[in-house]
Amino acid sequence: MDASPGTVRLFLALWPEDDVRAALVDWRNGFQLPKIATPVPDEKLHLTLHFLGMVPTARRGELAEAFRVPFTPFQLELGVPTVWHDKIAVLEPLSIPQALRDLHATLGDQVRAAGLPLEERSYKPHVTMSRRAGGATLPSSGPHIRWPIGGYVLMQSQLGPRSTYSIVQQY
Repeated sequence: MDASPGTVRLFLALWPEDDVRAALVDWRNGFQLPKIATPVPDEKLHLTLHFLGMVPTARRGELAEAFRVPFTPFQLELGVPTVWHDKIAVLEPLSIPQALRDLHATLGDQVRAAGLPLEERSYKPHVTMSRRAGGATLPSSGPHIRWPIGGYVLMQSQLGPRSTYSIVQQY
């Protein structure tokens, strides 16, 4: 989905602190990936809450305020490596905390209220480690990542040869 003039690509996410990011990198590096795989760069590792897609740039400020919702801090524990659909290497949580389910649902209500489409598939929280990872060998095990979640972010992604992510709003 390419950006057209006057639009930005947005998503809501859990954004890791440096120590959690380092642990995610260790897990990512534990996957034995095929040569064609495209590992997610260190600085882009995150857990998506809702992908919003392309929205008019003029709505960015409005949306930043719309996604400010009541939030209960929680702990997320990651440690289940898998490959989805024989192509996407991910790290999943050991279990899904109710506070994560609640945050996802509340933000989903705000996405809908803003007139944006919601993902139709059921929510499966994960951190993507690599794309084009068919045939990857999973790490045998590793230390579980205890990720204290004290907030979430609205992110903007710029596509292209040197795609970048930038934080629009922290909550």
